[in-house]
Amino acid sequence: MLMKPPGINKGINKQSHPNKVSRSFLRSHLHQKYRKSTITKQQTTKLTSLNQRKLRNYSLARYLLFILPSLGWLIYRQLGFIGIGKKANKYNSWFLPLLVGGIIWQLPSSPEVNQQTWHLCAIFLATIISFITKPMPMGAVGIIALTICVVSNTLTIEQGLSGFSDKTVWLTVSSYVVARGIIKTGLGTRIAYLFITLFGRNTLLVSYGLLMTDVILSTVMPSGNARGGGVIFPIVKSLATSCGSDPRDGTERKIGAFLMTTAYQGTQITTTLFLTAMVANPLMAELAQTIAGVKIDWLTWALAASVPGFLSLLVMPLIIYWFYPPELQSTPEAPKLAQAKLQVMGKLSQQEWSMMGIFLLLLFLWGCGKQLWGLESVTSGLIGIVLLLITGVLTWSDVVQEEKTWNIFIWFSILLMMATFLSEFGLFDWVTNEVGSAIDNLEWQLAFGCLIIVYFYSSYFFVSKAALANTTYPAFLTVAISLGVSPSYAALVLAFLVNLSGCLTHYGTAVAPIYFGAGYVDPATWCRLGFYLSLVYLFIWIVIGGWWWQLTGLT
Repeated sequence: MLMKPPGINKGINKQSHPNKVSRSFLRSHLHQKYRKSTITKQQTTKLTSLNQRKLRNYSLARYLLFILPSLGWLIYRQLGFIGIGKKANKYNSWFLPLLVGGIIWQLPSSPEVNQQTWHLCAIFLATIISFITKPMPMGAVGIIALTICVVSNTLTIEQGLSGFSDKTVWLTVSSYVVARGIIKTGLGTRIAYLFITLFGRNTLLVSYGLLMTDVILSTVMPSGNARGGGVIFPIVKSLATSCGSDPRDGTERKIGAFLMTTAYQGTQITTTLFLTAMVANPLMAELAQTIAGVKIDWLTWALAASVPGFLSLLVMPLIIYWFYPPELQSTPEAPKLAQAKLQVMGKLSQQEWSMMGIFLLLLFLWGCGKQLWGLESVTSGLIGIVLLLITGVLTWSDVVQEEKTWNIFIWFSILLMMATFLSEFGLFDWVTNEVGSAIDNLEWQLAFGCLIIVYFYSSYFFVSKAALANTTYPAFLTVAISLGVSPSYAALVLAFLVNLSGCLTHYGTAVAPIYFGAGYVDPATWCRLGFYLSLVYLFIWIVIGGWWWQLTGLT
């Protein structure tokens, strides 16, 4: 059974029924703190008959709101309108988001949720589903959602554009630009080959060398796709081929299947290690502060993830080695191959030296800049961009042509804006009351455990960790707090589990199809190993992680 994190019932009367009192108090506290207005007793008396009529209709709305997206998605997939790894028909891809958004828009809202909030919720859910079905690029979908918010008078134009000035968004942009410099100079590839030269004499040590490369790159590269697909995967493919492991001739189990699996699973862990390691991490940190008042900066995130993260990196290859061992366990060719590649690359170029210096400076500023000079993480990131331009590591054309970065800037800003206003308008408080009331009679440990299982394994229905974070994190965080779980503990656990959920399937992240498409691992084996790892991760991050956060005073 989980130990109750500290700080759960501070200032609460613990006489009879402590859990019940705590949950009622916390839900009431959330309403008073984050709702701009509430319905008074006098208003309730005057509107009794109206509310009774609305509640009869609202009971249908409530259940449809919770089940319609998942039910519609399953039906949509079953009918073949969209398939994993295939380009869906553009017009069919619009069907589900328009259906869900239209139905929720027309349904009567709860008495506790006004029409403006309800309409914004409909637009928000339709946008999230569009990110999954992908009828258009995500940036274009975001612009459409922003326009609908303004034209429908759901938000003002000032409110709609407010997300573009959010510092969280600019931290993400700066991280992507820095990542561009690491790839362009070849520094990331050089680091990987250096680790293989040092640790590559057997298959297990080769996997740890690749993991260490991923850890270093994750400090400033906020994309598992960029790290895994752009740096790690080509090296793994080259190593497998050089060792005579190729799925086309039936030798995939020789070494390639093991390295592909560990490299992919390692990226799912490294996305948890730093605030800048995955695009949705800053969003979840922002939502944690908005919803629960929990501030998570770069150093706090890194400290919280350090022990459970590196423990996960340590045991993950061992688990895969046990259940899915490579046929070739000694790899004397790997260091020779890495040395040959390094010789071809030659000595460190001037641009690589500059990139390395800026890289180390950014790590220092993100870790100590705020304590020493009051520099926010986003300010440090902008300093990094300026230095990359001044030193010539990147040109302005490189920055402007970074299409993926500016696409993320647009959709991330708009999505963050909608999530912020949904919180301010009180939708997440309403979700807290509804779900919290349904499990109010359970012990908090059992209730939170059920919540975690639903939250984590719902990733089977998602093809993007960013979409999973946007959809589930704010609602589940508010529910966890209403159960009496420490806000900081809940915020950290739920944020880390979003990243780790990518371990489950071969379609759950952007980088998964790259590794799976190489043909070394079949779908059944991929999902089976992912499920085994998920059980280990849940124990490490919930139990051992909780102990570590309590020891360090984070919870």
